[in-house]
Amino acid sequence: MMEHKIVDHLFRHHYGKMVAILTRYFGLSHIETIEDAVQDTFLKATLLWRKQIPENPEAWLTSVAKNRTIDLLRSSKAANNRSQKVALNTAAVVPMVEPFLDHEIEDSQLRMIFVACHPSLKPKEQIAFALRTISGFSSKEIAAALLTKENTIAKRLTRAKKAIIANKLQFDFPPASEMQARVVRVMEIIYLTFNEGFHSTNTENVVRGDLCGEAIRLCKLLLKKEKFRSGSLYALFALLCFHASRLESKTNAQNEIVDIRDQDRSTWYFPLIEMGNSAMNKAMAYDEVSAYHYEAAIAAEHLKAKTFAETDWERILDWYTKLQELQPSAFNLLHMAIVNLQLRNFEVAKQLLDTLPVSDLEQREYLYYGCYAEYYAKKNDLILAIPYLEKAILRTSNNQERRYLKQKKIALENRLKGSKNSKFS
Repeated sequence: MMEHKIVDHLFRHHYGKMVAILTRYFGLSHIETIEDAVQDTFLKATLLWRKQIPENPEAWLTSVAKNRTIDLLRSSKAANNRSQKVALNTAAVVPMVEPFLDHEIEDSQLRMIFVACHPSLKPKEQIAFALRTISGFSSKEIAAALLTKENTIAKRLTRAKKAIIANKLQFDFPPASEMQARVVRVMEIIYLTFNEGFHSTNTENVVRGDLCGEAIRLCKLLLKKEKFRSGSLYALFALLCFHASRLESKTNAQNEIVDIRDQDRSTWYFPLIEMGNSAMNKAMAYDEVSAYHYEAAIAAEHLKAKTFAETDWERILDWYTKLQELQPSAFNLLHMAIVNLQLRNFEVAKQLLDTLPVSDLEQREYLYYGCYAEYYAKKNDLILAIPYLEKAILRTSNNQERRYLKQKKIALENRLKGSKNSKFS
């Protein structure tokens, strides 16, 4: 139904904005009440908008959420006196029907990002809290993005809110002495948000453009302010732009996954590639080199190749090697194995696969088995390749990826039958 789609769209794009702006006016100590009020507002919209969608849905949501927050505060006996003051003060400053200005919303969201990354919150709580309050992720979505369980996320969110109240955190930017460390955490959150959109663990859709767009928006928000700019931040923005330029080509008209070998490169969105190149040039003007620099360089190498066959795999392997030296991870080793398969360095690829800690891949473990299947397929050992593909299929939660892997398995089975028939012909 149309009204459900509109409410879902607004929830995804405005939940974080509404929580941030209401927190600015009511205070961080009421964050839980504000979140409840915003959720109540979207529920009310789902019911009321069946009859008529308001002329300005965003203004309607903000006004109703603000009034709902005041109602909830007034109904709380413990906060009764304080809530009456807040209501009067807020009404005096901003009329209920007047939308907030864009710069107020942006400023509030930036403040919320830095609150989320406050050292009073443990690193895992910071990311969960940020994804919830800034990007409007559900607990289930956060669990998927962080490769952990939903009830674990619920506990982290509870602990984060308790820490904010216990430590009386202010809705403000950090002092200059803490700024750099906080920005590093902010970038990690933006990176995770984009990754969940670019390669989602959602059961139905492997690509979620809205999350990618939200990550790019937050990154641009930071780059607007000179005090937040750095080589790492520009490199992160370049990386997001490079990946986002290929979003449309990752699935076809039948909503099937298209791997980079078969993607229509004419559909790659050139304006985003240009934005990425510009950001990368600015990133190189700084002395620092981060993991984002190397990942952006790898993404750029794929974009440079006119065809899959023209991909400079040697160059990509060099970037992955540097990335692994800077920031070791099982994912880097897996990608290095994949690149070595493209270079037909089979023994090197196998050594990498045999040594990487598979459990570190967690929900992406199926990629390891898919890579092993590719290793045996390239060596024409199809009898061993097929069982590895079956293991990959069993460990895949996304339906699109499962269908993609099943098609690969059918192709391998047909190839095996063909090779057997040719022996007896």
